[in-house]
Amino acid sequence: MNRLARFGFYLLCGLIAAFLVLPLLVIVPLSFNPEPYFSFTPAMLQLDPAGWSLRWYREIAESAQWRLALRNSLGIAAVLTPLATLLGTMAALGLRRLPTRPRKMFAVIIASPLVVPVILFATGIYFFLAPLGLTQSFTGIILAHTALAAPYVVVTVGSTLTTFDERLLRAASILGSPPLSAFFKVTLPLIAPGIASGALFAFVTSFDEAVIALFLAGYDQRTIPLQMWSGVRDQLSPAVLAAATLMVLLVTIVMLGAMLIARSARSAGARR
Repeated sequence: MNRLARFGFYLLCGLIAAFLVLPLLVIVPLSFNPEPYFSFTPAMLQLDPAGWSLRWYREIAESAQWRLALRNSLGIAAVLTPLATLLGTMAALGLRRLPTRPRKMFAVIIASPLVVPVILFATGIYFFLAPLGLTQSFTGIILAHTALAAPYVVVTVGSTLTTFDERLLRAASILGSPPLSAFFKVTLPLIAPGIASGALFAFVTSFDEAVIALFLAGYDQRTIPLQMWSGVRDQLSPAVLAAATLMVLLVTIVMLGAMLIARSARSAGARR
């Protein structure tokens, strides 16, 4: 029975993974379609090299709108990532020092952007920022994305802190180290993998977010996901598939980096 249950569990996981991954097997090949259609040409089906093209990738590279969207996405992520990482790390450290019941309450409040549907979060943040005149501005988008991304940092840093040994800080204090020095020399190196993973998740969250940008961004603040949305709504072009393929590649690289960081942290912890 245990073997049968294990087989059923692995089969279910495999079916879920296939359901999530199989659409990529359509999107990625179609991004190399030389024709302006969302269908495979006979030459593509025959695996003829002449039936595959980088036309839509060149269009993204040469289009002023796509270049503007890329600059905006990278600029927003470059400001948001350190800001969300700093706030999330401070929140995780603060939660650790609270009693159990207040800690659980504040943890639920901080994690609410991860639970609330993003359309509701975007509506609420819009009505909050609109009276302040921060809609259609980079400041408003950065603040909104920070509120959405910081909980990921809290979760990753908080999970790292669960294995942190408080006796190390007491030992540092006994040896005469001030609290700030003990933090930078003891705590920070030990939780650095969690901070790095949280920063990667914050970057991906901002770079891949479309709903909040749809509420807050003007034309000059258009991001990659918003440009993709406009491309699907206004004109169906395989350039959207090429952009989606590049974003999948970017997210895959970031996730692999987070996994490597977590693995190296576990290995270092085992050695200690």
